[in-house]
Amino acid sequence: MAITDYFKNFEREMIDLGEVTIHTLISRKTDEAILLLHGHPESHLIWRDIAPLLAQNYSVVATDLRGYGDSSKPKGLEDHSNYSKRVMAQDQVSVMERLGFTKFHVVGHDRGARVAHRLILDHKEKVLSCTMMDILPTYDMYEKTNKEFATKYWHWFFYIQPVGFPERLLGADPEYFIRRNLLNKVNKESEKMFPEDVIQEYIRHYSDPACVHAISEDYRASNSIDLLHDEANRNVKFETPLLVLWGANGVVGNIWDVLEGWKEFAKDVTGFAVPNCGHFVPEEQPQIVYDALIGFLEKHKGR
Repeated sequence: MAITDYFKNFEREMIDLGEVTIHTLISRKTDEAILLLHGHPESHLIWRDIAPLLAQNYSVVATDLRGYGDSSKPKGLEDHSNYSKRVMAQDQVSVMERLGFTKFHVVGHDRGARVAHRLILDHKEKVLSCTMMDILPTYDMYEKTNKEFATKYWHWFFYIQPVGFPERLLGADPEYFIRRNLLNKVNKESEKMFPEDVIQEYIRHYSDPACVHAISEDYRASNSIDLLHDEANRNVKFETPLLVLWGANGVVGNIWDVLEGWKEFAKDVTGFAVPNCGHFVPEEQPQIVYDALIGFLEKHKGR
């Protein structure tokens, strides 16, 4: 299958925001829009099985985050601020404004969920509902790191090393890194959910040194400027309706109580562990995720 076949009824745009250009796919259906944000080390392709289903009833926008996929990959600033989640969230707000959506639902996995978290803190008036997959707040995950998390999520601590070191080592064998990163975090039976053409696309992006640098900057920002931004919001309990999903067999859910963790920061939160699922929730169990999403979205439609 050609990569473009996964999003046959979507239009592709390169939306120029000045500092960066964001690779965007859009299917227009109604005034009610959903913004889909992917995780590491992937692209909008994580939504290949879910976005076309959502597009039957909603307008759907799927982007590549700054630094990922076919979006721009600027050199990181000394303080990593151009990869802060605040800046990355603003990218997404600007994209949606360019497309004519002043309010929308946000759905994010992994790094995309971290961008979504900052988006609802900085732009709550724009978000109808938010769904986050397989994360707790960045601040808490760093603060409560233990041996199991550090072992399984070793890349968190590798990417944040000084500029040049992780880029050189992690970029030395892109294919090995992508295959190991993906298949090491899923149930064995889930491997079939990663077709070879999709894996090759992830390898293509990661083979670009600018991409490895950008991803490193994303993580460096998470361990520096993002923590400062997050600390300022530690006492904020946001009102945006929140759905949290996590893999029943994944690292995050096995270490932490995800639902209770988010209840500390959200007034209206529901969620569950997705069965037979590791970290890559939208790709491993797309039908379960879609069913959960559609019920949640319908409940908060036009809020």
